[in-house]
Amino acid sequence: MTRTGKSVLLLGATSDIGRATALTYAQAGWDVQLAGRNLEAVQREADDIGTQSGATVSVHRLDVLDSEQFEGFLAGLPALPDTVVCAVGELGEQPRAEKDAEHARIVMRTNFEGPALLLGLFAERFAARGSGAIVGISSVAGDRGRASNYVYGAAKAGFTAFLSGLRNRLARTGVRVVTIKPGFVRTRMTAGMKLPGPLTAEPKEVAVAIFAAAEAKSRRDVIYVRGIWWPLMAVIRSIPEPIFKKLRL
Repeated sequence: MTRTGKSVLLLGATSDIGRATALTYAQAGWDVQLAGRNLEAVQREADDIGTQSGATVSVHRLDVLDSEQFEGFLAGLPALPDTVVCAVGELGEQPRAEKDAEHARIVMRTNFEGPALLLGLFAERFAARGSGAIVGISSVAGDRGRASNYVYGAAKAGFTAFLSGLRNRLARTGVRVVTIKPGFVRTRMTAGMKLPGPLTAEPKEVAVAIFAAAEAKSRRDVIYVRGIWWPLMAVIRSIPEPIFKKLRL
């Protein structure tokens, strides 16, 4: 395999999407940096990816809820990556979040505050260098608040807005900012849920979409992994509020 000399950092590396994305980059000849809260689990992923691809893989501990460690985390990386992919996420439980403010806080901070603050630091360094790609995995749940998951959806809506503003700000700096909206994905996080086949992607499918959007010089900035989600969410966004309030979504 030909090495590219480039590196990618995966935030949330032990997630199914994070792992699939890391392996996709590694098999394309990239060096890989893996970051997650459980260093032992991250190391297992690193060993497996290195064995499968022959790539150079480093591991780094990151708690996205501990923003005070972010500067030290960046300083500890072997090199400033060419691309950073944020696969951090916490679905949480909507009924619990409605009654448990601490649970709701964790869902909101994990999906929005932590990732946004950390990616903002990478944005500053990428802009100073004049190159780089930032990929944030958001969600169709953020396209419109729905009773079934509005705490998670609100956090993802904030993250989507952050990525949009960051993209607008960095448009002339040589730094790309890509928003990925996978829709349903067959992962450990959705285990036990009844997922509709046409709307459900596999982790590898999401990983390929991320690589294509970030590295293939695509002009698309907001990617619905399965195209059917774009018209579906356009319809949901267009439903008048008096009608929307009567629906169970």
